[in-house]
Amino acid sequence: MGAFRTSDQARRRAGTVGLTLCALIPSAAVPQSLPQFGLYGTPSLIDMPTAEMAPDATLSTTLSHFAGTTRTTLTFQLLPRLTGSFRYSAIQDLAVPGYTKSSYYDRSFDLRYQILTETGNRPAVAIGLQDFIGTGLYGGEYIVASKAILPKLRLTGGLGWGRLGSYGSFGSTGTRPTELIGQGGVPTYDRWFRGDVAAFGGLTWTPTKQLAVKLEYSSDAYTEEVASGIIDRKSPWNFGIDYTLRNGTQLSLYSLYGSEVGAQITFHTNPKIASVPGGNESAPLPVARRSAADLRDLGWQTDDIAVQNLHTRMKDALKGEDLIYEGMTLTATTATLRLRNRRYGEEPQALGRAARAMTRILPGSIETFTIVPIVNGMAMSAVSFSRSDLENLENSAASELLARTEVRDAYGLAPKAEQGLYPALNWSFSPYLALSVFDPDNPVRADFGMRLQADYNLAPNWVLSGAIAKKLTGNLDSVIRPIPSSLPRVRTDYAQYSKEGDPAIEHLTLSAFGRPGQNLYSRLTVGYLESMYAGVSGEILWKPVDSRLALGAELNYVKQRDFDQQFGLRDYDTFTGHVSAYYDMGYGFHGQLDVGRYLAGDVGATMTLDREFSNGWRVGAYATFTNVEFDDFGEGSFDKGIRVTIPIGWAIGSASRKSNTVNIQSLTRDGGARVNVRDRLYERVRDYHSPELAKEWGRVWR
Repeated sequence: MGAFRTSDQARRRAGTVGLTLCALIPSAAVPQSLPQFGLYGTPSLIDMPTAEMAPDATLSTTLSHFAGTTRTTLTFQLLPRLTGSFRYSAIQDLAVPGYTKSSYYDRSFDLRYQILTETGNRPAVAIGLQDFIGTGLYGGEYIVASKAILPKLRLTGGLGWGRLGSYGSFGSTGTRPTELIGQGGVPTYDRWFRGDVAAFGGLTWTPTKQLAVKLEYSSDAYTEEVASGIIDRKSPWNFGIDYTLRNGTQLSLYSLYGSEVGAQITFHTNPKIASVPGGNESAPLPVARRSAADLRDLGWQTDDIAVQNLHTRMKDALKGEDLIYEGMTLTATTATLRLRNRRYGEEPQALGRAARAMTRILPGSIETFTIVPIVNGMAMSAVSFSRSDLENLENSAASELLARTEVRDAYGLAPKAEQGLYPALNWSFSPYLALSVFDPDNPVRADFGMRLQADYNLAPNWVLSGAIAKKLTGNLDSVIRPIPSSLPRVRTDYAQYSKEGDPAIEHLTLSAFGRPGQNLYSRLTVGYLESMYAGVSGEILWKPVDSRLALGAELNYVKQRDFDQQFGLRDYDTFTGHVSAYYDMGYGFHGQLDVGRYLAGDVGATMTLDREFSNGWRVGAYATFTNVEFDDFGEGSFDKGIRVTIPIGWAIGSASRKSNTVNIQSLTRDGGARVNVRDRLYERVRDYHSPELAKEWGRVWR
């Protein structure tokens, strides 16, 4: 079985899964110009690809059905000319040797690159790999060109291999293996652009902006489906009508292969476009300008009552902005304010609102403001403003203030907290939804319940955290299909945990955070780390405040928990650990490499690549390769997945540090599995360092 999970260990923790799912459906965040999508969930005529691209960063979800075949596809415009897709298909009564279920379920990945963009004199040209990592059921490659030949008429023509070369072939480029790949999950490079070649093409007529009429000649013979009696392919010609709603949703109806009727719906959203234009949050307080007399006022320093009043007023002002006062140090000309930000997902917005409050409260002689964000007792950075710059640049571009702002390491700038701030309790009681997909017995399972979660800050660097979940309804515990494994069963017993863990102690930990030196951050966590493992986890991170590179090391000793997820432990225990490199590549891309030992004792590396957006959106993929052979790993061959992080603030149009991370993992296996530890350091630390602040600096005056 695979997993479709939401994680409360994301960069900013989740509120509810429902908001994540809502953020994926059409909204105001839809580009104005979109190509038509086809049955494969990619820019297409009907069943054949085109050379068109969606606007950069468009995230599209397509559900299509015809002739007993249902396809669900997630497509992301990775770059303006590069598209990636993940598809999950169900085909009723497909005859596959050794497969006994009534429906055959298949996972596949596509890539498409636009070699040439369309101009007045030439067509757009694209090259594509279809099902290039999978069983090969939908495997095919193509070169395709598309061109507007009249203002409302587009012509597409191309050459296809594999499935796309199975009907009307006119030549061959070598021998192509035809059998399905047993375990799947590995690149089918020995098949690419090999075998029979056939032509395909068609026309798209758009009489209005919302209506498209299509005619297509298909080069897909549907060989396996015809042999299984699923489809009666009488003709290569397909016809279709697309209607696009104002919110970008595409509705499609097709006549297929002379015998079938198909239907499709496609949703679009785009992280680069605000879901709620302008947002719903209140305006910040204006910057207060000083008079000439204020600049010379130094008498406040000798008035203890006045100084205490400044601290009280600052604490109240930050509370009004949903910021938490940690302390303040004053001299005649400088002020260092320490705060916690529990609301603003774009950190410069918190810094800007705090700086505005400082201009309105602090004496006029204070010229330099330094704000030190505190996370779990750790000083993340020291951000210094000139008060004169704040006064003079309030109505200027945010970039002008950024050029005059200093960000430096805050090591040593978190003295003992003021009295009355600790201990502090934060808790929530909210619904949860847990999903599991890709099990042939039941492709979608879900549990719905309630979760009580609390963080108790004993002292600035000490956090006691726990969560209890109680299922109200669901069927995650109904898995009966045994999952074979030649490795220690470190993850494949998840069904037992779902069945017996009700209610479940999801985690119960005590964590200590620290700054052992300049550019260094540390974490030590003990307790019930996650639903399946208890133990001890230690981590250290090196991250200079102005660097795109960070290096980390983590070591864990864990013991497997009892299936009931209470306090008992099982016999299996192990050491795991990784050294990690994190790098902000620029242009919105972020890479991570983790090398080490995994839960089953296997050794290898995990590579992760994310496309990140300044508003907190993240779309990425990861793959883990260890010394476990593909055959020993089982179906899927190696651990891999797609993850999408959606900030709640983007969805609701107001400031929030919460987010949902949806992890689409094709299969849950024992190889390449890591322990899930909360509050890993890197995502906590990087938020307040120069590279990340610069990306979001446009919010500093909001």
